[in-house]
Amino acid sequence: MKKTLLLCFIHGFKGDETTFGKNYAFVEHFRRLVAGALPKLNVRATVYPTFETRGDLGECVTRFNDWLLNKVIDLEVAAGTPSPTIEPSVRVVLVGHSMGGIVAAETAIRISSEKPVHNSVDEDSPAKAATAMPPAPNALMFPYIQGVLAFDTPFLGISPGVVAHGAESHYATASAAIAQLSGLTSLWGAGTKAANPNDNAKAKPAGALPPASDQSRDKPKDDKAGTASTTSSGWGRWGTIAMAAGAVGAVAAGGAAAYLNREQISQGLGWATSHLEFVGCLARKEELKRRVAYMLRLQKEVGVGFGNLYTRLGKAAGSKQVSMAGTVLGSDRTFCVVPQRDRAGDWRQAVNDQATDEIGAHISMFQPKDNPGFERLANEARDMVAGWLRNDWYESSAGEAVRP
Repeated sequence: MKKTLLLCFIHGFKGDETTFGKNYAFVEHFRRLVAGALPKLNVRATVYPTFETRGDLGECVTRFNDWLLNKVIDLEVAAGTPSPTIEPSVRVVLVGHSMGGIVAAETAIRISSEKPVHNSVDEDSPAKAATAMPPAPNALMFPYIQGVLAFDTPFLGISPGVVAHGAESHYATASAAIAQLSGLTSLWGAGTKAANPNDNAKAKPAGALPPASDQSRDKPKDDKAGTASTTSSGWGRWGTIAMAAGAVGAVAAGGAAAYLNREQISQGLGWATSHLEFVGCLARKEELKRRVAYMLRLQKEVGVGFGNLYTRLGKAAGSKQVSMAGTVLGSDRTFCVVPQRDRAGDWRQAVNDQATDEIGAHISMFQPKDNPGFERLANEARDMVAGWLRNDWYESSAGEAVRP
């Protein structure tokens, strides 16, 4: 039997069907590269359908896991695998861009240990370091995750210069409004109720993964002038706060500032908190470190690959001075915080000599016309995946290829 490697792509915050190139061009290009490097396998590729990046990350991971499980079961049934849970003919590499990489890592951890890292740490507790890690990984995973391949995922957080420069560049009033956010911990926490007490009765938790066709519920009705009405939303003084909250969340999640407009602001604090809840894990430092630590454990004990190709600016970008981060040299300008001393997996830089800012490089990774390093990026990713498959499972694959 010729075994199957499934490459499963997951977009990030506010991503959609264009994330991995026009008409998913990068998906098929990468599949062909991997298939050429691993001729003993039938290499397939699939893209997780567009989902709303809001609500609780844990719910998001649960729904993705269920979807992935069904995909793999279908492949195993079609292959007639006698014991798919004991000797699977299908293994999966989760490929995530930006926050999609965190969804991928959480999924791998949950499948292997049955206990996610998300929300496992009390960041305010002095004893947070002593909190129990997830249990030892189980090598009998199903679906079997062979690796987590991330593209510019902020596993250790967003570079300070990105947040500082983004807030200063896009929102002149952000700094004043952010000062008012100090008491609104729900913006980075798990709450999704409106801040206005009068709205509590109609507030409800936001679904983490409604189908793409349901995204219209995020769009408010326009008034006669063609702009969203704010007179009945009860916003008043919260408008500026929502703008700052959206700015911080958008910058932290990578280039979503363009999505924050008057229509979305008019929907109230519930919109901001719902989306910020999804990216809230980026503010939980201990949780970030724990997630990376467990992925390293999976790599060591089970052989699950873990890598991150992170963007770095090149020739087109000079030094930038931002009040929160001082002067950031062009050669040091990255979207992600990059590990300096501690092990964090296989991190490789992807230099973009055309991008002039970090967010531009982040969102154009899979666009050849905007990223001169596109082919090198694709080849580095291929080599990473091929390295993870140098094992007995791959060598035992044989038989005729199945058309992808």
